[in-house]
Amino acid sequence: MAQVAMVMNLDKCIGCHTCSVTCKQTWTNRTGTEYAWFNNVETRPGQGYPRGHEDQDRWRGGWQLKHGRLVPRTGGRARRLARLFANPELPTLDDYYQPWTYDYENLTTAPLGDDLPTARPRSLIDGSPTDVTWGPNWDDDLGGGPEQLAADPVLRKMSDKVRLEYEQAFMFYLPRICEHCLNPACVAVCPSGALYKRVEDGIVLVDQDRCRGWRMCVSGCPYKKVYFNHATGKAEKCTFCYPRIEAGEPTVCSETCVGRLRYLGVMLYDPDKVGEAAATTDEQDLYEAQLGCFLDPDDPEVARDAEESGIPHDWVEAARRSPVRALITDYRVALPLHPEYRTMPMVWYVPPLSPVVDALTSSGHDGEDPASLFGAIGSLRIPLEYLAELFTAGDTAPVEAALCRLAAMRSHMRRVNLGEEQDPEIARSVGMDERSMRAMYRLLALAKYEERYVIPTGYTDPAGGDAGPGGGCSLDAAGGPGMMPGGPLDPDTFHAPPLVPAGVSAAAGAGAGAGAGAGAGCGGGHGEQQAAAGGLLGRVNLLNWDGRGRPTGLFPRPAADAAPGEGTGASGSGTGSGEPR
Repeated sequence: MAQVAMVMNLDKCIGCHTCSVTCKQTWTNRTGTEYAWFNNVETRPGQGYPRGHEDQDRWRGGWQLKHGRLVPRTGGRARRLARLFANPELPTLDDYYQPWTYDYENLTTAPLGDDLPTARPRSLIDGSPTDVTWGPNWDDDLGGGPEQLAADPVLRKMSDKVRLEYEQAFMFYLPRICEHCLNPACVAVCPSGALYKRVEDGIVLVDQDRCRGWRMCVSGCPYKKVYFNHATGKAEKCTFCYPRIEAGEPTVCSETCVGRLRYLGVMLYDPDKVGEAAATTDEQDLYEAQLGCFLDPDDPEVARDAEESGIPHDWVEAARRSPVRALITDYRVALPLHPEYRTMPMVWYVPPLSPVVDALTSSGHDGEDPASLFGAIGSLRIPLEYLAELFTAGDTAPVEAALCRLAAMRSHMRRVNLGEEQDPEIARSVGMDERSMRAMYRLLALAKYEERYVIPTGYTDPAGGDAGPGGGCSLDAAGGPGMMPGGPLDPDTFHAPPLVPAGVSAAAGAGAGAGAGAGAGCGGGHGEQQAAAGGLLGRVNLLNWDGRGRPTGLFPRPAADAAPGEGTGASGSGTGSGEPR
């Protein structure tokens, strides 16, 4: 199978939050998502967003091994069913932050007086005056101070001495989006099956018509990158900008990144190995286990099997030129975020080396000298331990190896740029040669747009046919990717069930319901019919019910109470038949 993956080079992130703002304006600039940031940039060390999201003893996200089997940390089906209507393992708005704006109008409409008017903060939820006490970037540049940093779940695993020294010695920015995992826990725990992983590119999406707002996906995601829209009663998450990916364009956060630190490319992997890799007993072996799932597109047998499995030839070619594959499997400088969650994440990170160089320079040493750099990487145990807790489940060896390769690249290229005599031993000491060292340098430092983003255009599943150039979004194809089996033929009815005009009979209403709900697989959003005259043919949203009286449309109206022309069609059970009960 093929997966569009991302790598971020943390050495180049300047914490400008441009990616967060552009993502916000594109995807979550509407009612119900005021607090949601599909992309956010965190300062590390820090509590992150939402606060303490990495504390899985509290939030119980991801997977765990139980009697040798992988089970969600939220529990089995029985436990989740028992908590369907009361899920305490759910971040509150205060764990994210209370979104606010300012009363700017008061600045221009306040009457003349002795006092200057102010723009007081107001809640974006209810419009009432509020106090700004937390935000999605409260830890920016360690702004929260030692009291806030002490609540960092990663730092809590270390001694007080390490915490103090770490605060003084090390800081970096960590951009986060949905990991679009190979083994997503959010998909596994969703009771209505609304979350799914697309076959053609591995992007994890939420079927808005199928979602019932149970919010189990929010609990199940260990990265807390699934959000609940309180206005629509639906779950929402990062879409990996799939309309752009299908057109061969990078995500919005990648396109607008000031530091040019993001890379996009195709990874081929063996899906049969994912479950076995995720069930690796030792957490520190999960990094290597996930590497074992990836396939080499330069292998003729792999390429042949990929195309026989329905992956187009241009996707295999893209996998060969993928910058993501080069950084992950060839140079092995990119690492996964929290592999111990066992979700097999597909957004990887190149750990930062700059703080090590800065520490050497401030102490009077040559920050680019290979002997000094390698020695510093081995002696500065604080950043290694912290980075290892983030990227390799506490195993410092892969982190140290990645940092040594980056340090060797810097030392080698400085000699090249200064015209000094080159030392092949520098590259050999980290298991590379001069050619690969230069190639890695070009990719990390000089790569052009088309080298950083190698994204083939989208394709439809062979079973659904190829829409071809100009065929529109693959979601529009009947039975195509993103559509559940037997999806509706009319894309308009997929998103909005039609209205039954007043005076239309129940039989006519049922017929309309059957047309809109053809195919049960779309989660019942099209087949759940309410045949009351003038009513909307759709689901009953109990999440918006005020708790008083009987929700409109929950039960069929008795025939004796129906007005002339009204029928007794009951809500269908997802079949779209509209048959009366």
